Amino acid sequence: MDFNIMLQAHRGFAYLILLAIAVFIVALLMTMFGYSGKISKFLRKSSLFTMIFFHTQAVIGLIMLFFFSPGFKAAKESGMLMKDSILRNTYVEHPTAMIIAAILLTIVNKKFKTNEKLNMSWVIMALIAVALVLWAFQWKRLFGG
Repeated sequence: MDFNIMLQAHRGFAYLILLAIAVFIVALLMTMFGYSGKISKFLRKSSLFTMIFFHTQAVIGLIMLFFFSPGFKAAKESGMLMKDSILRNTYVEHPTAMIIAAILLTIVNKKFKTNEKLNMSWVIMALIAVALVLWAFQWKRLFGG
């Protein structure tokens, strides 16, 4: 495998994740305000697909980070990984926040799958996961700027 192939796959899934998160938020809001808290099929499917895309993205990202990334290896060997804010954000904060978000999304998906009524703590957990994703997302790398 080539680093560039992994990078393009990681970037491609980033667009899918943004779309899936937008659909998930719409489904969550519709369930909260439109169906008296009854978990809809739309919310169940959107949380499932968001979780699947997110887990796929996490696997691609972690493989790319630990096995193919020349920047990570260079930063680690030079001792600059935690000293430089850009390197720390790229190679530590971004993956850590995304893994935590993936765990939270998995828990939320399980709760939505096994219950009939929406619980506010699950909504908060879902919003924390989305907030982590939006915070750690590499906006400038994906869209330029």
